[in-house]
Amino acid sequence: MKILLFGATGMIGQRIAAELANRGHQVTAVSRKGPVKGDVHDAATLAEGHDAVVSAIAPPRDGTEPEPPFMEANRALIEGVRAAGVLRLIVVGGAGSLQVAPGQDLVDTPDFPEIYKKESKAQRSALGLYREVEDLDWTYISPAAEIAPGERTGVYRIGGDTLLADAEGRSFISAEDYAVAIADELEKDLHPRRRITVAY
Repeated sequence: MKILLFGATGMIGQRIAAELANRGHQVTAVSRKGPVKGDVHDAATLAEGHDAVVSAIAPPRDGTEPEPPFMEANRALIEGVRAAGVLRLIVVGGAGSLQVAPGQDLVDTPDFPEIYKKESKAQRSALGLYREVEDLDWTYISPAAEIAPGERTGVYRIGGDTLLADAEGRSFISAEDYAVAIADELEKDLHPRRRITVAY
């Protein structure tokens, strides 16, 4: 496939680009400072001729209020992909909107780190935006509560709106295996217009 990747120079974006390239896909890597310069506001032009688009953009972590510009970026992405005639869209999501109990999201729990709250709430709002989109084949993929560089095992579990954890109660996935899950979903298209989560 020919895949357009936004946020290609980030920790997760780099691993998605590598995983897709290793599988033989043609990746157009877009970032503000990368090989192809641009951002999601250029999606209508950049996405033309591609089979799918992956967005690995994230809200800033510098303490500024991220939600309004992040929502604007996601709206621009949706409109741009739609204008380019590309139906398949994969979104790197956040874990904060995953449920840990009926009616309770992870981001709303007392022990959730304050430093990540704005970012997580912005990601939750973006998920709400995608859930209103009915004309694109989108999938919003939330990682585990913890995601960090690590080993590529090719093994992971898939869930829905509930946080996944192992037998010890840890919710974790390596960035490498998260990239595997992204590539698998692109190739198999098993969860259209849904949010899924992946973890060990």
